[in-house]
Amino acid sequence: METSAPLSILVVDDDPFMLELMRDMLETIGRFAVRTESSARAGLAALAQQPDLLICDLSMPDIDGIEFLNAAAEAGYGGRVLLMSGMAPDVLSAAERLATAQGLDVLGAYGKPIAMADLRAALDRLAPPAARRSGQAG
Repeated sequence: METSAPLSILVVDDDPFMLELMRDMLETIGRFAVRTESSARAGLAALAQQPDLLICDLSMPDIDGIEFLNAAAEAGYGGRVLLMSGMAPDVLSAAERLATAQGLDVLGAYGKPIAMADLRAALDRLAPPAARRSGQAG
């Protein structure tokens, strides 16, 4: 029987409700090691642990999402990235292009709150099936 460590996910958003919603959604989907940070600065510090996935809001008060992504790329973050924002779709698309141009591996850019189906589809492109085993029942 193969046992592997759960995928690590860092969620960075200044909205406590959104952090709790994302944690609940991820727990519904599968078995992940989820860390949440409510400030971009704390999120950048947490990137030193190289989580498998960064889920990042683009609109934060201490550092905006573009600056955050630039700093993540400069710090050598090598995991995947999923962007979220309440901003217009063209802003999300531009941020996705900029992050990709910085060398980040972007899974997608989604409006907030992200739909469960979109989150599940993004995670399916990231996680091996064993990591989601506990979320299959139901």
